[in-house]
Amino acid sequence: MKIYKFGGASIKEPKLLDNIINIINPKEKNLWIVVSAIGKTTNSLENLLNSYINNQNDKFSILESIINFHKNYIKESFKNNSKNTLTLIQVLFNSLEKLISQKPEKDYDILYDEIVSYGELMSSIIFSEYLKIKGLNNTLIDAREIIITNSNHRDAKLIWPEAQKRINKLNKNSDKIFITQGFIGANQDNISTSLGREGSDYTASALAYLLNAESVTIWKDVPGIMNADPNCFDFAEKLDELSYYEAIELAFYGAKVIHPKTIKPLENKNIPLYVKSFINPQNEGTIIKNLNYKLDLIPVFILKQNQILISISPKDFSFIVEENMSKIFGLFAKYKTKLNISQNSALSFSASIDDNNRNFEKLIEELQEEFFVKYNSGLELITIRYYTEESINKMTKNRKILIEQRSRKTARFLVKMR
Repeated sequence: MKIYKFGGASIKEPKLLDNIINIINPKEKNLWIVVSAIGKTTNSLENLLNSYINNQNDKFSILESIINFHKNYIKESFKNNSKNTLTLIQVLFNSLEKLISQKPEKDYDILYDEIVSYGELMSSIIFSEYLKIKGLNNTLIDAREIIITNSNHRDAKLIWPEAQKRINKLNKNSDKIFITQGFIGANQDNISTSLGREGSDYTASALAYLLNAESVTIWKDVPGIMNADPNCFDFAEKLDELSYYEAIELAFYGAKVIHPKTIKPLENKNIPLYVKSFINPQNEGTIIKNLNYKLDLIPVFILKQNQILISISPKDFSFIVEENMSKIFGLFAKYKTKLNISQNSALSFSASIDDNNRNFEKLIEELQEEFFVKYNSGLELITIRYYTEESINKMTKNRKILIEQRSRKTARFLVKMR
């Protein structure tokens, strides 16, 4: 049994669906395929959610653009065979329209998972029906029936025993190809949850663990895992192989190619993970597996843009001791704010966060009740794994370093342009 995961970029245009048809071997036994929302649909649904929450007048026009995009996608993909798929997906359109027609009374995070999950639900219907008209019989499974989680909305944790029980019941189906959604799940009250932004990779690895799969393949628009983002750096090179440990390190520091939670379920059962190009599927790609030898890697560059540096100091000029740190970290946790890099001195604590947190103003306001708080935005966080002095000079040239940290293998710099 194999698990394939196709991200939004791999199906962002109707013509790309034929690439996927060429990848799937019709003789494959028990192939599970995890699909993400098409293209930038998740971003559009986030805009819809914010318009709905804020009772703005453009919520129905945003919804209409989402509906029209998917209808046009279906018509272009299916040509004269689009009627059945349009009928199936109309049910989701009607449900989403009904939802945003009501007064928003639920918590933001609950509504987020409910609304944004429609992206994966729509793409999986399209994907499943397209495979059928190409002669690839398959069963579409709602991930919310098998990916059972707690109620920590927007970053839900799997309840593994319950998920295993659900999988065991479903896996008796005789079809050889199964289609399901990435990113989404449900709690034990059947309320939609999500595994975190870009969580489809995690869905694939969780299924591999639950199904004892022989491998997972993530199909991307890049040749494999690169030592730098090719959209940002013209010197990017493919890494042929990585250990589970190294992949976790890179994901932790912000490498975009894999979700941070993806590796652990695979490592637990020694299941290899392949990252390959859906454009050139015959190429080797990158393999992540258990390695019993030391890798000699070139420098790996990870760039996180749009960072905010927050500097915090006690109003009474007391030391930054455990009590103060506990309060500070408690507030970051309360507002679901991830620290990308942090540093403290005797009298202050500094940390950078992503500049996309809707709770930022509330966080600052509550911090200011007990602390002096300063912050500045428009920064970049550069991480260099297996750094050399040459690689550091190349990445920090013409930049002012605000925070610098080095260990034996990793150098990190929070910088701003001079």
